[in-house]
Amino acid sequence: MRWRCGLPAPHRATTSELRALYPFVTPEPLEIDSCYLGREAAGGLFCFDPWGCYEMGALTGPNMVVLGQIGRGKSAFVKSFLWRQLIFGRQCWVLDPKGEYGSLAEAWDAVPLRLGPGLGLRLNPLDVGCSTPSEHAHQRRSELLAAVLASSLGRGLLPQERAATDVALAAAEERARVPTLPVVAEALLSPGEDQARLLGTDTEGLRQDGRQLALELRRLVQGDLSGMFDAETTPGIALTGRLVVLDLSVLYGSPALGLLLVCAMSWLQSAMRAGDGSKRLVVLDEAWAVLSHLPSARWLRATFKLSRSYGVANVAVLHRLSDLRAAGHDGSEQQRLAEGLLSDAETRVLFGQSAADAAQAGELLGLSTTEVGLLGQLPRGVALWKVGQRSYLVEHDLSREELALADTDGAMR
Repeated sequence: MRWRCGLPAPHRATTSELRALYPFVTPEPLEIDSCYLGREAAGGLFCFDPWGCYEMGALTGPNMVVLGQIGRGKSAFVKSFLWRQLIFGRQCWVLDPKGEYGSLAEAWDAVPLRLGPGLGLRLNPLDVGCSTPSEHAHQRRSELLAAVLASSLGRGLLPQERAATDVALAAAEERARVPTLPVVAEALLSPGEDQARLLGTDTEGLRQDGRQLALELRRLVQGDLSGMFDAETTPGIALTGRLVVLDLSVLYGSPALGLLLVCAMSWLQSAMRAGDGSKRLVVLDEAWAVLSHLPSARWLRATFKLSRSYGVANVAVLHRLSDLRAAGHDGSEQQRLAEGLLSDAETRVLFGQSAADAAQAGELLGLSTTEVGLLGQLPRGVALWKVGQRSYLVEHDLSREELALADTDGAMR
């Protein structure tokens, strides 16, 4: 063996040979022929597809969480990942609170659906799909109404309020095959004797039980948020395109953002239940807005748990894990639900974090000391991937075209 400068001569080997030499340092490859994303630290190509990993047994669920500080490459990764999944024949739906996916839509020749007061687009969140059995449809509508009302009120519903909502919804369903929020609000304000008798009260008592709820619904029907969810869905909206972007940027920064995301995601779910066999990515950007209220967090987690039934991979995008902990006080149900999203999302893509956030990530995700240290030092465009029980350090590759699609700080140059 030839020695130079006191060190042995370099040895060249394949990635497979290095994995045999250092089995506890280099992770087992996923070995799926799918969407290429970049190179891992060991030098091999890194490819990922949630459905492919599910089929091979590396994952038991397709959902993903993407985290990263501003400027670390999180948004660029999400957009390039969607672009490549589209090329592979997947369908992608995006809830876009900041209006950042317009360039992606334009490149794919898709027109974003802009939702906001006075923009002319209406979505009926109570339309849960015509193929849903009536009893299941009622339950889903009831859960959604509870989440919407609690988010708007900023508190949970009282037992008498929940009962008033349930009977008002049943009355609205008797009037229309697909009820709307105005019909439910009217039923809350003017309950019938049959509904009152069901709850052992009179119509005036039932009216008082539901009055505050009706006034909150009125905000979506006639108040400052009117013109979005106050009627049947606008005819002609097609969700059959490969890329659907729902732009909510008109109300970004509004306290009602979480409420809007819940309503919009409920509407999208009605199309998922059609069972068309499509493999679909559903991106929820700024997911903290939904997690900020307990009923919304419950509803979102229930949505995540249904992903396998619909062939859907949900992608929740956050800046940092402290957003989850801020959802409620220590040990609260709200915090447990928020953190439960992590257990329901077996794929975690972790971009650079501050030292404090990296320590929290280590605690919540069970990262090793080495991984926590790496998370606080990752450069832009490099992420720690946790795919089930496997860990990968990946530098993502972007083409020139993808760099243009992903540019979110052009105004700074």
